[in-house]
Amino acid sequence: MCGRYYRRSDKQRIAEAFKVGKLPAGFELPPDYNIAPSTFQPVIRTDRETGERELTMMRWGLVPAKVADPDSFKIFSTTNARAESILDKPIWRGPFTHARCLVPLDGFYEWLQRPSLPQPPPLEAGEHGLFGNMETKPEKTAKPKAGSRPVYKFEMPDGAPYALAGLFSEWRPRKGSSHPPLDTYSIVTTEANELTDPIHDRMPVILHPRDYDRWLNDYDESPPPIDLLRPFESKGMRMTLANRLVGNVRNTGPEMLNSA
Repeated sequence: MCGRYYRRSDKQRIAEAFKVGKLPAGFELPPDYNIAPSTFQPVIRTDRETGERELTMMRWGLVPAKVADPDSFKIFSTTNARAESILDKPIWRGPFTHARCLVPLDGFYEWLQRPSLPQPPPLEAGEHGLFGNMETKPEKTAKPKAGSRPVYKFEMPDGAPYALAGLFSEWRPRKGSSHPPLDTYSIVTTEANELTDPIHDRMPVILHPRDYDRWLNDYDESPPPIDLLRPFESKGMRMTLANRLVGNVRNTGPEMLNSA
């Protein structure tokens, strides 16, 4: 899965790295070291009129266009799209065919899912963990508490920004609705590679720069690129410990990248 990621690159670095066309006037993009679902984040898609790549803000958690009320839709069920069923479920099949985007980032986080591996000391009472304030209580099972589990970050060896495979949806209000238009996205996930598997059994789909054009080409009759939905090469990634307090969405500073 992919439930948190971070972006330290500014708008200029992202525009250069992904060959984005002209940025919108007044567009600002401060770094965010703890990106969580339901927040608005930059994605890259193809401008249908100019054919250039454009950077636009969308909310993480895809809302299908046919939904009557986006506020009542449970977006936490659509933050990720499983590659294995992307053609089987209508909610994913449509966007995969005609609404693909790149999700720029500098790295993603994952919590250790293997209780048999070494664990850090438990959180002290009052520390913020994955579920906010946590009390120190005896554990009845071998599985550690979410807030005490190690958090790892996964990035490129040179620290450069990269892109995940994304799907998006453009929700537009029905007649009589006062709700503003809403653009949303989801991140495609696949099975883990050798690097991520000891931590979690799934990972987001990372795209090679050579495949960006093909992924973004969602406006003609070319077959959707199902072959790109595969695990990224382990040797092309770097894994290091991150701050376990990244589980609390209020912790958004650069210290989230350092182990604690």
